[in-house]
Amino acid sequence: MAANNRIQWLHKKITEYSYPNAMRLAERFNVSHRQAQRDVDFLRKQLGAPIEYDAEHKGFYYTTDFSLPVLLTTDNDESYMGVVSSIYNNDDFQADSSVIQMQMPYTAVVEIPDKLSVLELRSFIISKESRNRYVCEFHNVERFLSVIMALDSPIRIMSPYWLRERLIGMAERVLKANKSVDSEN
Repeated sequence: MAANNRIQWLHKKITEYSYPNAMRLAERFNVSHRQAQRDVDFLRKQLGAPIEYDAEHKGFYYTTDFSLPVLLTTDNDESYMGVVSSIYNNDDFQADSSVIQMQMPYTAVVEIPDKLSVLELRSFIISKESRNRYVCEFHNVERFLSVIMALDSPIRIMSPYWLRERLIGMAERVLKANKSVDSEN
């Protein structure tokens, strides 16, 4: 859980333009400077964060919009799975690691051209950014993208980039699979 907390703290500080560095991370969580640097490297290499060091501010920043796109698990996930199973009061329900989501939700800015789609997405919308742009918050990427694909509206994901690419990948897989059906007939 400690590594998860450090990564989330680092991400939050970077998105707030606080320019955190490894020394601040080490001091905040009482870990070695070397461990703090490994956390930064993990964020960059394993999570694909577009993170760079700014010498003027003596800290890290993102070169483009970035949200934590992966599931970070902890040593006590088994106890979470038990809690999730008990909530459903169903012995047949088997929680797995895909059910356990991060405490920090994902965020995205979407452009929604019609009011009906805004109503359909109201459970995800947390604020209005401009005329047709809304900030959405969600815990499950696939569910959010499925809702967008199901709506009969030209909704555009403005940020983060990785989420837009994932949606495009989903749509391309579906199109490719259906084109092969046409060629079989």
